[in-house]
Amino acid sequence: MTRTAPPRGSLPAWPSARPEATAHEETASSPRPATGWTTIVWDDPVNLMSYVTHVFMAYFGFPRDVAHELMLRVHNEGRAVVAHGDLETMERHVIAMHVHGLLATVGRGEE
Repeated sequence: MTRTAPPRGSLPAWPSARPEATAHEETASSPRPATGWTTIVWDDPVNLMSYVTHVFMAYFGFPRDVAHELMLRVHNEGRAVVAHGDLETMERHVIAMHVHGLLATVGRGEE
């Protein structure tokens, strides 16, 4: 079986984080304090800032200004918490970030 790569500039098909959001899950734009588990995206020397912003918008469904702010936090501070919630959901987000070529880990209640 031969596989073909997705068209250049497009993201691999991956379900959006939005439809699975629950009352127990928060995003970085939520005003409530962090509890439980988090998804942390780390800075790397490979990905362009515009690509990181695009991934945050496409996967998490963030508006452009929120995605851009999170990307700048990753770039300037070395990391950003992009989601809060239960462990399984945060692990799913981390896997999705890896699929998109971003460095990400699960953290415990970090802000």
